[in-house]
Amino acid sequence: MNSPVLIAAIAFGYLSLLFLIAYLADKRAKQGKSLINNPWVYSLSLAVYCTAWTFYGSVGRAAETGLGFLPIYLGPTLMAALFFLVLRRMIRISRHQRITSIADFIGSRYGKSTLLAGVVTVIAVLGIIPYISLQLKAISSSYTIMTGDLSVMQMGWEQTGGFFLTDTAFYVTLVLGVFTILFGARELDASEKHEGMVAAIAFESVVKLLAFTAAGLFVVFVMYGSPAELFRAAWERPEMRQLFSTGEGSELQRDWIWLTILSMPAILLLPRQFQTAVVENVNEDHVRSAAWMFPLYLLIINIFVLPIALAGLMHPGLQGVDADSFVLSIPLIEGQSFLAILVFTGGLSAATSMVIVATIALSTMLSNDLIMPALLRSPRLGLLQQQSPGRLILLIRRVGIFVILLLAYLYFRFIGEDYSLVSIGLVSFAAVAQFAPALFIGMFWYGATRTGALAGIISGFVIWAYTLVIPSVAGISPFFMDLTQNGPWGVELLRPGQLLGITGYSTVAQSVFWSLSVNTLLLLVVSAFSRQTPLELSQAALFVEGKTIEDTHAADRQSEATVGTLKTILTRFLGERKASETITTYENSNSPLPGDDQPAPLMFIGHAEKQLAGAIGSSSARLLMAMEVRQKPMSITEIRGILDETRQVLQYSRQLQETSEELRQANEQLRQLDEMKDEFVATVTHELKTPLTSIRALTEILRDTPDVKESDKARFLDIIGKETERLTRLINQLLDTQKANTGTFEIESLPLRMEQVVQESMDSMEQVFREKKIDVAFDAEPSLPGIQGDADRLKQVVLNLLSNAVRYGSETNPAIEVRIFVKDQKLMVEVTDNGPGIAEEDQERIFKPFSQTGEISKRKSGTGLGLSISRKIMSMHGGRLLVKSRTGEGSRFIMELPLE
Repeated sequence: MNSPVLIAAIAFGYLSLLFLIAYLADKRAKQGKSLINNPWVYSLSLAVYCTAWTFYGSVGRAAETGLGFLPIYLGPTLMAALFFLVLRRMIRISRHQRITSIADFIGSRYGKSTLLAGVVTVIAVLGIIPYISLQLKAISSSYTIMTGDLSVMQMGWEQTGGFFLTDTAFYVTLVLGVFTILFGARELDASEKHEGMVAAIAFESVVKLLAFTAAGLFVVFVMYGSPAELFRAAWERPEMRQLFSTGEGSELQRDWIWLTILSMPAILLLPRQFQTAVVENVNEDHVRSAAWMFPLYLLIINIFVLPIALAGLMHPGLQGVDADSFVLSIPLIEGQSFLAILVFTGGLSAATSMVIVATIALSTMLSNDLIMPALLRSPRLGLLQQQSPGRLILLIRRVGIFVILLLAYLYFRFIGEDYSLVSIGLVSFAAVAQFAPALFIGMFWYGATRTGALAGIISGFVIWAYTLVIPSVAGISPFFMDLTQNGPWGVELLRPGQLLGITGYSTVAQSVFWSLSVNTLLLLVVSAFSRQTPLELSQAALFVEGKTIEDTHAADRQSEATVGTLKTILTRFLGERKASETITTYENSNSPLPGDDQPAPLMFIGHAEKQLAGAIGSSSARLLMAMEVRQKPMSITEIRGILDETRQVLQYSRQLQETSEELRQANEQLRQLDEMKDEFVATVTHELKTPLTSIRALTEILRDTPDVKESDKARFLDIIGKETERLTRLINQLLDTQKANTGTFEIESLPLRMEQVVQESMDSMEQVFREKKIDVAFDAEPSLPGIQGDADRLKQVVLNLLSNAVRYGSETNPAIEVRIFVKDQKLMVEVTDNGPGIAEEDQERIFKPFSQTGEISKRKSGTGLGLSISRKIMSMHGGRLLVKSRTGEGSRFIMELPLE
């Protein structure tokens, strides 16, 4: 047992550390040194998905169902594969529209609908409050376990005498409320990045991962010695063998697919996930890294879930203890106080990170999409007459944070105490899943309408409440109990848990099936029979194509509002500094604004609305502009005309870009060919002229000087022979190059042994090695396999490499090493010299025709065709010719040939 004061001090100290991290991150952000502009930090912030449900509840579910905890993590892993397609588009749209929440996103897609955004907000708040209560339950329970009897899972309401002032969870709620305000409710503009919060969340993700992994390592390697011993001990107990299977043909196995489907959209649609994945993203390129980093995190944190569950079930001191507490109870009962404190801190991290981000997101939605529209529409409340409405909005968000947390606390105390962490979490997942059809279909289909989205979301929510919420709270009311058991009016086919008589599936699976099916069907059908407003068409173009429908006359058209009116609105809602920045940004991109008493250009109105959207939400910003700035909206015909024109322009632009790119590439090829032609003529002229000049001179000497000594005559004839061979070799290389360029280069495919080809090549060069006094080492692995290929062509490659090694080797103490070996199912031939080496930037260029670089071109002559032809020969054999070299350290050329 630990001192309550000590545990409370640890918890408070840890939260203070988080605040310090957040403070330092915000400070560095103001200095232009972002801590969160990093793919690792972004990926770790997505791990806010792993809440107390993961840290405690997954072990509890594993203790009950074995592998049944996995679908909740398989879904996000599958969705991560679509991050680059879906999440990146969501980020781009949100950045362009200054979107602040999931409600704002959906409302914006469907014509910046205040009604739709409000409906999404209500559903999100009702759906997530149970999830927040789950975190409060986890914190309260873990505190009780750390300070009290292990048999007490949580400080029950009865233990406090029903008085909240003596309830630990109540004070936890208040403390989290204060820290949430400090983390994310200090600035009005909700679209601005909460760099401090993101940094703190990333840190918490590391803490909970380390804590859970430490508990798992202790269980597996300290308590049982090895994973094999742990699983053997569990397998020896017949009652536990079922935990090792998916339960073939059982309800559990049939639920897998639906739980996976349920968790797939949750990674993006839960308010806290949308906040971290979309709103807080500072670089869309981080999405590519998160697509593998985040699944890796899920894999690591789930490795020890089943081992901990098994160890808890087998521990004699934990019989009768709720399995949700195993990860904390095991270290305590084993006397591992430090580990228990670490695990407690990890659980606190998992719970607090979710509470902070989710509450910030929900309070923003409540403020922007419910309360602000009501205040704007009510003249009696006088919001528009206030000099600083921004302060009121910030106060609303802060009050909203406490209201949400207190509602979660009440849910925990009156309903949530009787249910497991996983059960509560699944209820919330199923609620936010109702946003999936409207959001994902709306991102890829022009025809989705506001009416269809409303019909789908509302119907899905009603079915969710009927089929899942009512059964989960049946115990609190005889009416709900009767409804669950007998159906309304005694009609059993309408029982919430077995709607239309379907059995064999869990309540969650049935609810997901019915709610999402009806939701999607109504969205499609109602959209097909309803019309879009002009603004819906415009927003659909932005969300589906990522392009804004621009009114080509907007810069010249004006509204009834003056420039001064807009400046006043911006100053009152954004503050003087932000309003001034907004005006400056507009004028830098467009023409200067007219005088304050002049009508405001429509483009400036649109710009101002976007800036206001970051502070009060897209729907409220649209409503504010509609009330304060009267302007003639474009008709549906104008919108459709602009949309068609935009599509034509985009299509024509794409064609121009493609044609331009093709012309650029063709021009570049012609330029290179022209350069190659000039280089070819110069090189060939030089290479042909040199041996011909030598042959001609020596021939004339032999013809005109009959009394030449026999020794000189023999020497001259030897030189003439060598120069003739040089000419033959040059002509053959030119012919090979011409065949390679025209595609007439051919090779044979016959059985051969590469060590024999290499040995014959070295024998041909033996006289040269002797004359140049070159030390040659040859090493071939024994029992090398045979290959298929053209022996003559491969010998041509080897001879070229050996000749180059002779030509470009060390001038003072030349040495060549030849090796043949097998590596990675490839036959490797390496030729290494001790010459000056090749600079890294030149190592690809040497394989191009007529290319010689650096020290090589200075020291020796040659056509530069040999390596180009050799690489072509290797390619036709299905292999590669590579070079590895450093300046001053020699060169190693490598032939890679595939083994059959």
